[in-house]
Amino acid sequence: MEEKLKQIESNCKRVVLYGPESTGKTTLSIELAKHFNVHWVPEYARDYLQKVWDSEKRICEPRDILPIAFGQMELENKYVKKSDSLIICDTNLFETMVYSKYYYGGNCDPLLEKYALKNNYDLYLLTDIDIPWEKDDLRDKPNEREESFEIFKNELIKNNLPFELINGTRIERLKKAINCINKII
Repeated sequence: MEEKLKQIESNCKRVVLYGPESTGKTTLSIELAKHFNVHWVPEYARDYLQKVWDSEKRICEPRDILPIAFGQMELENKYVKKSDSLIICDTNLFETMVYSKYYYGGNCDPLLEKYALKNNYDLYLLTDIDIPWEKDDLRDKPNEREESFEIFKNELIKNNLPFELINGTRIERLKKAINCINKII
């Protein structure tokens, strides 16, 4: 089971979009992948949880966390095999770990936490809450944006992970993110 959470070895740079719900991670990650002409690793949880919602009308539960983590790493490893320079990840195991702790009273599967902290990324782009929250079937914390942002930010700081804050308009965010990535490639 541990093998499913390990990153495969690669020389490519890994950049991850990171932050609370509805902060523009997917939009920005797609735009960055297009700009740099590299692979984009989508968020596995979104499709997984949408299927759960559509079939069972329920939101994420603790039993969903490990399958989401396994699916996310499978996607990332698939795209890393296709790249030798850079990949843009819409999310990663560290974000899944933070969500798990945030939603489930500080609880996270120890195996997920181990690999969330062990897997390496060259840069985290922390997306700010300065854009409007958009409702969908899966988002459920419109009134807790400041609290969730601080939790996400503090986890990066606590774990000494390399990050840059991305905020502003869509164009400003893209420019900032491009400049940050250019510094590491």
